[in-house]
Amino acid sequence: MARYTGPVYKKARRYEFSVLENGKELARRPYAPGIHGTSRRKKSSEYGIQLSEKNKVRYMYGLTEKQFARTFEKAAKMKGITGENLLKLLESRLDNVVYRMGLAQTRRGARQLVNHGHILVDGSSVDIPSYIVKPGSIISVKEKSLNHPAMKQSLENTLNRVAYVDFDSKKMSGKFIRLPERSELNADINESLIVEYYNR
Repeated sequence: MARYTGPVYKKARRYEFSVLENGKELARRPYAPGIHGTSRRKKSSEYGIQLSEKNKVRYMYGLTEKQFARTFEKAAKMKGITGENLLKLLESRLDNVVYRMGLAQTRRGARQLVNHGHILVDGSSVDIPSYIVKPGSIISVKEKSLNHPAMKQSLENTLNRVAYVDFDSKKMSGKFIRLPERSELNADINESLIVEYYNR
């Protein structure tokens, strides 16, 4: 299945979940899309609930079905709680780290910055959005991209960052300090339902 490139707001309303994590998608129209959006929703089956949970996280991080399944397999082989491992792997993706540092206003924007070769990891150019950033890695902007208008605008609009990343706007360089704790991640995600979906 190809990566979804349609309206983010539509998916947010479909799953009653802020894909952008700012609540803007649901502020004006807190109901499902389409002409029947305001009508009473049918009760979902157990499988339907699990599928919905998996999909909303997949759309949030912008992965294809295959990428998400592969990430889950990797998380299942790691020590610890599979659901939490999955979220930590998703947060460690380069496009997500770039987004968390404030270099892009959305994960889609961060993916584009990485794809176009504007980002360095420990001094080396990396143009793979799914690249897993290790704790302690330095993420910086290429010298020729320091005045990139989209990055400058995004940094101006960034008021605060998550505790597990650090960024210096003057040097246009930051650090992925550590893996996040579960308490620091989106509380609206029920990762145990995703584990149940893949283990069914």
